[in-house]
Amino acid sequence: MFGYVVINKPELKIKDFDKYQEYYCGLCQSLKQNHGRRGQLTLNYDLNFVGILLSSLYEPEEKQYWIRCPIHPFHKKRVRTNQYMDYVSDMNIILTYFKLEDDVLDENSLKSKSFKQLLKKDFQRVKEKYPKKVDTIKYHLDQIHVLEQKNCLDLDEVSGHFGHIMASICVYQDDIFKEDLYQMGFYLGKFIYLIDAFEDVEEDIKKQTYNPFKEKFKDEHFQEDCFHLLEMMISNSSFYFEKLPLIENVELLRNIIYSGIWTKFELIKKKRMEEKS
Repeated sequence: MFGYVVINKPELKIKDFDKYQEYYCGLCQSLKQNHGRRGQLTLNYDLNFVGILLSSLYEPEEKQYWIRCPIHPFHKKRVRTNQYMDYVSDMNIILTYFKLEDDVLDENSLKSKSFKQLLKKDFQRVKEKYPKKVDTIKYHLDQIHVLEQKNCLDLDEVSGHFGHIMASICVYQDDIFKEDLYQMGFYLGKFIYLIDAFEDVEEDIKKQTYNPFKEKFKDEHFQEDCFHLLEMMISNSSFYFEKLPLIENVELLRNIIYSGIWTKFELIKKKRMEEKS
């Protein structure tokens, strides 16, 4: 359920793309420093967006340096990190640990079981730092699981729980920005849950596993209806995003929230059209 909150590279200025990469590498390094190489395996684009958002909002002192990356060995990579990227690295661990727990529960995956065991100590450390946040995330994931077991088709109810998860992650501290960050994250989380279900619906029908779009998939206007639903979620999320007093990286963030998040939808739509033809 990750990898939807990304940039639209062709529409991004070179300097903004470079900065995006610096933050992404910074998050990777935060994961390595705080949770070892196993932590780096949890890296995802969605939480990189949250890290850039919080960095832009609070404008902390940043560490910038160069590294040699094993994945890109022929040239050095510039890294940009700060306390908010460290925070997001901890949130990566929480979400990945619970995702692995869910995979073990649903599929009894040996691979997920092994990786979960590797992350256990890191997860416990993060839980001690953010007990309320972990409890909140666990509660809403449990509620999603209950609704999935009941084959709940109420899109608002089931996606709302993932909305609360993202909202909780977007709120770093109790201050004047808390409500706007929460609402922005809430609708973004609903978007992520719904587009993930939109992408997986055909496979879930074949496997006879849960998907809230199962009964709607055969509808003539399924794709169009899904687009309007997703558009509503992002419209609400961007309303609260624009209320935040962002200056630094604002064009980069707008590229993601207005354009980048639709790149996966367009790819899914294109693939389905090609399969039909």
